[in-house]
Amino acid sequence: MNTTTAGIAFVASLIIALALVHVPLGDYMYRVYNGRKHYRAERVVYRAIGVQPEVEQTWGVYARSVLAFAAVGIIFLFFFQLLQGKLPLRLNDPATEMTPALAWNTAVSFVTNTNWQNYSGESTQSHLVQMAGLAVQNFVSAAVGMAVAVALVRGFARRHTGELGNFWVDLIRGTLRILLPIAFVFAIVLVAGGAVQNFHLHDQLAQALNGTEQTIPGGPVASQEVIKELGTNGGGFYNANSAHPFENPTAWTNWLEIFLILMISFSLPRTFGRMVGSTKQGYAIVAVMGIIALLSTVLQNAFQLAHHGTVPTAVGASLEGVETRFGVADSATFATATTLTSTGAVDSFHDSYTSLGGLMTMFNMQLGEVAPGGTGSGLYGMLVLAVLTVFVAGLMVGRTPEYLGKKITPREIKLAASYFLVSPLLALVGTALAMAMPGQRASMLNSGPHGLSEVLYAFTSATNNNGSAFAGLSGNTEWYNTALGLAMVFGRFLPIIFVLALAGALAEQGSTPESIGTLPTHRPQFVGMVVGVTVILVALTFLPALALGPLAEGIHP
Repeated sequence: MNTTTAGIAFVASLIIALALVHVPLGDYMYRVYNGRKHYRAERVVYRAIGVQPEVEQTWGVYARSVLAFAAVGIIFLFFFQLLQGKLPLRLNDPATEMTPALAWNTAVSFVTNTNWQNYSGESTQSHLVQMAGLAVQNFVSAAVGMAVAVALVRGFARRHTGELGNFWVDLIRGTLRILLPIAFVFAIVLVAGGAVQNFHLHDQLAQALNGTEQTIPGGPVASQEVIKELGTNGGGFYNANSAHPFENPTAWTNWLEIFLILMISFSLPRTFGRMVGSTKQGYAIVAVMGIIALLSTVLQNAFQLAHHGTVPTAVGASLEGVETRFGVADSATFATATTLTSTGAVDSFHDSYTSLGGLMTMFNMQLGEVAPGGTGSGLYGMLVLAVLTVFVAGLMVGRTPEYLGKKITPREIKLAASYFLVSPLLALVGTALAMAMPGQRASMLNSGPHGLSEVLYAFTSATNNNGSAFAGLSGNTEWYNTALGLAMVFGRFLPIIFVLALAGALAEQGSTPESIGTLPTHRPQFVGMVVGVTVILVALTFLPALALGPLAEGIHP
């Protein structure tokens, strides 16, 4: 079987698996978020935090709850990291201490579901911080994204009300009923596949091939690896992330990790369809996601298999930075999945990709990570795109746009437009500031177009809460830790505020009956329009910057 055939079979098996779980998982999540019954364990948590689960919240209260929860998480994780040397399960090397700037960056990174890492996990974070700090945020940050998505869907589904549900109920249900059970099962599967799960520190020695002894760091890896992918988090236990054999031992576990990355995000449109009373609407959304994801996967594989240069021509592909146990096609598919979602995990070295291959990873993030996007954030991003699309369609035919029986007025358009302005504004301004400061340009390993690409990638990744990197950029400086931390905070929570405000505005409306001029939003024409609007938005916004970076590098003689 040649590389192309193997790659097609790999992608086809993923599509089949995702199709098989789409309906049952989507329906299960619908029952979770629509159920009236509270489990005993949930009631214990409600009492502990002083929440009345029957009391619903307006969009403003919901948003304040999200921000308060995030603020507490950042403060706790910040001090937890600084004090880890005095706590159990600390690393044996006392020199591995977190600076305040790095602790800030890491705390923000995990709370915002970004998982940008300016450190090596196995040599910097204690097992206690990894388990009780970072892994906890892997669960709850994903649950926050799902809660916000469900709140927006309720905005479309409800009539004449200001209430969107209860954030604390949505958060706890998403964690206890969805993320924890799935993570528990697949952690066992991953251990069976060869991932490590122990409490060894740096005291395990192995005999290297040259006869010397080598330190092998262990840890509770498998349990954190699963939620890293399932919650589209991406922060690795090891510096090599999913390229490390202890995290991702075989081609089979590599397939499984890609499946986990995509599973919830591709199933949430089914939940959306059930909640608004039309599964056809959910199929339209998942069709948009699938078309963009498939096109990106094909292009990414094509660019990595392109035979430019002496070595790639000789071996038939660009193998630099690629794990040979996975190969080019599987690695390119992983890179597509991790950048189309907000995951950021890597099983290959994105900085070593071909110029156009690197461009695709950036372009995927600049799409807003909506195909299928992060856990929850992908769905609400796609629904905001749908709102913009019906607005454009309304302009074309000269009538007030509608979506799911709700009129899209200037208020909704302003909120949707504001949502999509946040990411490019932060990414481009951050890149411009870094390039304008000579001291920060020193962090670039490369000069010229690729050096610009490293900086643009960093701020694109941070503002879109992805977390992957062109690792040639030395980001562990006080300026980058602070600047990227701010980009992550604003890139996560400003869009969430706009989404919740949009949900509140929609929930207050009544239902507008369909008429002969109503745009059908469940048909292929609408699917094609959303795909077109998505690509055009990114092209108009980021093309000049991409032309100076990866495109210039690609056409350089």
